[in-house]
Amino acid sequence: MLRLEDVNTYYGYSHILQGVSLEVKEGEIVVLLGRNGVGKTTTMKTIMGVQPPKSGKVFFLEDNIAGQAPHKISRKGISLIPEDRRVIPNLTVLENLRLGSLMHTKPDERDGLVEMCFAYFPRLKERIKHLGGNLSGGEQQMLTIARALMGRPKLMLIDEPSEGLAPKIVHEIMEIIKQLQKDGRTIMLVEQHMEIAMRLSDNQRAYIMEKGQIRMCGTLDELSCRMDEVVQCLGVKV
Repeated sequence: MLRLEDVNTYYGYSHILQGVSLEVKEGEIVVLLGRNGVGKTTTMKTIMGVQPPKSGKVFFLEDNIAGQAPHKISRKGISLIPEDRRVIPNLTVLENLRLGSLMHTKPDERDGLVEMCFAYFPRLKERIKHLGGNLSGGEQQMLTIARALMGRPKLMLIDEPSEGLAPKIVHEIMEIIKQLQKDGRTIMLVEQHMEIAMRLSDNQRAYIMEKGQIRMCGTLDELSCRMDEVVQCLGVKV
C-alpha cells in the first residue's frame, strides 16, 4: 500500500532523512522505532506532504505522491494523527468529529460514522457535548484518532499516541489500535513504548531508525535474534 524509496528530506541545510526506504502492506501494523530525534516524525510528515522530500519516491497505492500538497494526499486516503493531537479546543467532541468528515464523506454518511467512532471510543460518547479543550490528555488522544476515522482513511499514520499518558490509558488506546487493525485498517505507528507497540498484531514488523536511516527491519522474533544490534540502536530491548 505504501512504499518509500530512497527518500531524502531536509530542514534547511540539515539532512534529516538519508535514503529511507520502507514498506507498509495493506492490513498490517508497521512500527517505526528509534531514539528521539532520529527522523521518525519527519518520516510521517514526509509521507503526508507536510515536509516534502528533496529526492526519492513515496508510493501510495502505486501513485507517487512525493511532493504533493497535504490536502491532496489526505484526499487519497491517508490520515496523520500528530503527536500534539491538535484537538480544536472551543469545539465540542461531536463538532471535532464532524470536522474530520467534511472533506471525505457525504452528509448522510456522517451520523453512521459518528456512531462507529463511539463504538471504538465509548468514553467520547459520554462527553459528546464537552469542549475539546476540557478533555483529559487521554480523551483528546481518543478524539484525535476518532476524528481521523471519520474520514474513512485507507492508511493511518499515528505519531506517539501514548505520549504523556498514564499507563492505564496507554493500554486502553493500544487495545483500540489493535482492534482497528483487526477490523482491516492499515496503520503505521511511531511509538516509544516498544514493549507494547511490538505486540499489537501477529507477524507485526518494525523498522528501526538511527541518525535518519533505516538500520534494521523485522518481526519481533527476527529482531530478538539480533538483540545486540537492537540495543545498540535503541538503548533498550524489544
